[in-house]
Amino acid sequence: MLKPLSSAQWDFAKAAHLLNRAGFGGSPAEIQKLADLGLDRAVAHLLDYENIPDPTPKPDWAKPDPERMAKIQQAIRSNNAEEKRQMIQEQQQIQRRHIMELRNWWLARMASGPRPFQEKMTLFWHGHFATSVDKVRDAYFMWRQNELFRRLGTGNWQKLLIEVGKDPAMLVWLDQAQSRKDHPNENFAREVMELFALGEGHYTEHDITEAARALTGWSLDRQNECYTYRPFSHDNSDKTIFGQTGNFDGDDFIGMIVAQPQAARFITAKIWNFFAGQVPSEVLNADLAAVFRANGSNFKPLLRALFRSAAFYAPDIVRNQVKSPVQWLVNSVRVLECELPPPLVSWGMLRQLGQDLFAPPNVKGWDGGITWITTNSLLTRYNDAQALVEGQLPPLSAGDFGNKGKTNGQKAMKALQRVRMGGVKVEKILTPEERTDKDTIVAALEHRLFQTRLSSEHEQTLSEFLDAKTNLSNADILTTIHLMMSTPEYQVT
Repeated sequence: MLKPLSSAQWDFAKAAHLLNRAGFGGSPAEIQKLADLGLDRAVAHLLDYENIPDPTPKPDWAKPDPERMAKIQQAIRSNNAEEKRQMIQEQQQIQRRHIMELRNWWLARMASGPRPFQEKMTLFWHGHFATSVDKVRDAYFMWRQNELFRRLGTGNWQKLLIEVGKDPAMLVWLDQAQSRKDHPNENFAREVMELFALGEGHYTEHDITEAARALTGWSLDRQNECYTYRPFSHDNSDKTIFGQTGNFDGDDFIGMIVAQPQAARFITAKIWNFFAGQVPSEVLNADLAAVFRANGSNFKPLLRALFRSAAFYAPDIVRNQVKSPVQWLVNSVRVLECELPPPLVSWGMLRQLGQDLFAPPNVKGWDGGITWITTNSLLTRYNDAQALVEGQLPPLSAGDFGNKGKTNGQKAMKALQRVRMGGVKVEKILTPEERTDKDTIVAALEHRLFQTRLSSEHEQTLSEFLDAKTNLSNADILTTIHLMMSTPEYQVT
């Protein structure tokens, strides 16, 4: 089984690693608070987030709106082409505004909410069950799925898979809402095995065909914007899945998936890779899967064992994971104790960096890891770092706001002209003692941004920059922060 980290090895650096990976990092004071708790209590503080009140209100539009759906359906059935066009245009504008609000609502929860681990797990599941608003086209459905991940993300594997399959956004995304017994749609049946729960090579094409028949009946009530079961659409004849024959339905099929030993190995490997930053060895993953299955395929016991394990704090794991764009942005805001950029700016930043929330590139989600870093994206990170630190708008163009035509991008650029950014307040993150001289400034910033020292080469560069300054100003310190954020070390966590 997983060997726990010795309590004697627990220190500030280990606490920083835990907060960086199980959350989005934090200030030195936050890390020290976690370090003072000891390993077990620190892990419990993050994982048992139900004990921490979360007063975050949901968006005011995040509820079913049968009247809106009735108006849309009436306009679609109308013979008046102009009425139909106006209704479609109006609804598109509303949805664009709502999805922008939704992105900012979630980023704010990550950056300043009381439950960072819950939001990190929500981010994991968003990438795992990659669903895009570009096809779903309903901000309420996307919010509802996001809340589903938040609500069930550390619970039972079978329950999560079933609820995801019945989720309105997923029903639209993989066309399950269109599936009928005379024309079963195979998309969800295929992806739940290939991408969500088993992986290639652990099912057959026949399993997909039969599973699609089992899933018939799972559908969408568009008027009330919720899942509905349509018994007359369900295929009630026998199906043969994984070598078993019976009159299976969708719930039965999901239960049969989770019963496969591969289902545990598949998801534990993905979770380890997400939090540890590398694919686990077969031996390690066997241990992870054993913990998972021994605890009824519930995620929280697995995650508790993972974050307490010595393997999670091994030298080849610590500070060896490339920050995703969301991790980079949220982590920067947390460690610098500054405000998130305004919604339009945050969206433009993340689009440029390759991680547009609620719009993953395809059903496989984002590749992650080293693919986050290209010559262009690295330069963009450096420019965005300067924008965050100095409170200036980053260099964005109309094309950074989508490919739905020039008009929307031009409107976004015009709106940016009214945007103001806060920037970093030196007095907030450095005490007077830490601003005594260049050596104390560099040491304090290294402690805050990296929890370790930079390479000697980069320290030398900083020293040469600061040596040229007669009297160090706040502007010089901000430039120093920008230079630190423009190092390879800052791109990993």
